[in-house]
Amino acid sequence: MSIVAEGYRQEATFLSTVDSPPRDYRSVALWSGITEAEWNDWRWQVANRITTVDQLAQVIPLTPAEVEDIRECLRTFRMAVTPYYAGLIDPLNPRCPVRMQAVPDRAEVDQGQEDLLDPLYEETDSPVPGITHRYPDRVLFIVTDQCSMYCRHCTRRRLAGQTDRAPTRAELNDRLDYVRQTTRVRDVVLSGGDALLVSDGLVEYLLKELRAISHVEIIRLATRTPVVLPQRITPDLCRLIGRHHPVYVNTHFNHPRELTPEAVAACERMADAGIPLGNQTVLLRGVNDCPVIMRRLVHGLLKARVRPYYLYQCDLSRGLQHFRTPTSRGVEIIEHLRGHTSGLAVPSYCIDGPGGVGKIPLGPQYVLAQSPERIVLRNYEGAVAAYREPSGNGPQGDVCPTCGERHEEPATGVAALLSGDALFLEPGNLERAARRRALR
Repeated sequence: MSIVAEGYRQEATFLSTVDSPPRDYRSVALWSGITEAEWNDWRWQVANRITTVDQLAQVIPLTPAEVEDIRECLRTFRMAVTPYYAGLIDPLNPRCPVRMQAVPDRAEVDQGQEDLLDPLYEETDSPVPGITHRYPDRVLFIVTDQCSMYCRHCTRRRLAGQTDRAPTRAELNDRLDYVRQTTRVRDVVLSGGDALLVSDGLVEYLLKELRAISHVEIIRLATRTPVVLPQRITPDLCRLIGRHHPVYVNTHFNHPRELTPEAVAACERMADAGIPLGNQTVLLRGVNDCPVIMRRLVHGLLKARVRPYYLYQCDLSRGLQHFRTPTSRGVEIIEHLRGHTSGLAVPSYCIDGPGGVGKIPLGPQYVLAQSPERIVLRNYEGAVAAYREPSGNGPQGDVCPTCGERHEEPATGVAALLSGDALFLEPGNLERAARRRALR
């Protein structure tokens, strides 16, 4: 059966979950005595996260087998769910997409042959603790290992929640020193854990220090707080961030049920403060791996002024086998978005390649044939057209025909082949390359 037909079946399954309102928190015995002021205080939410099976059983019904499976999982991976996000779980639907992202599953302790502790080689590409420098001009800067909720599909689960604290000021200053000394870095991504699960004072300190570095042009914050802890996005925080523009925020909505009035209001507060918002969704089996659910999500994001940015293939981190889908699933979802809805709503589908090779875009094939004179293309409907290539527009020697200057900085990777800076590329672990080195 086609993915679209299957998607409509999934929509029928999920529709009540997506559209039914979350429970009033006062109807849950665990929170019956909580005041509205406490519920809306992000620090109260963090201090009262659900971390044990006994607490969870007071929020959603659990069978004895489920209790045992969760206990087994917690021996390896911890659980923490904010009361707010737990309240979004449909207690009558064991396949609720919110529940699947928040509640441990026995499958997490089954290690697959392809599972890796650090599949993206973030620690291998770490010149100082807490910094990953993979791409030439940007770095990942770990602010904390804390999250308000430990997602079951987390790619960084080897790190998230291990100490459940922010680094010391000295540790953060070591990371800042690396950015200061590395003048090629123009873009810094503050992440974690969750970059916003620290105090306003620490957020201000990091933004101020980074903004004082002349070669840092862009700062990005990676956070899931608008999704699982929208109370964190206070007017004071938005004003604080707005004082250090350009600052971008990337958040992490995976399913339309997460686009609650509270979450949308949090996004709107940031947008009103002039903060550009993007969203990074992970493709998860049984949660959002159908075009109907994904279309509802991307449309809802745009209405909340959040640009769908990436759709990620689920990584090869330990214990995520049950979430992974074939890559053909993601390609087909993009096929049913591209041309069928606004281009603003179509994220870039990527694999973050194992071994630290970085993000590799995947998508439907639109180029059918190509020659020096023409390229033959097809559109989303299957219509085919030929586009005539221009002639006489190639570069004149080493001089760029557009800017009239020589590009002195040598290109790397495939770009080096195109520019003539390299004749070939080859992996570093080839046997013949080892033989050559031995003969030198």
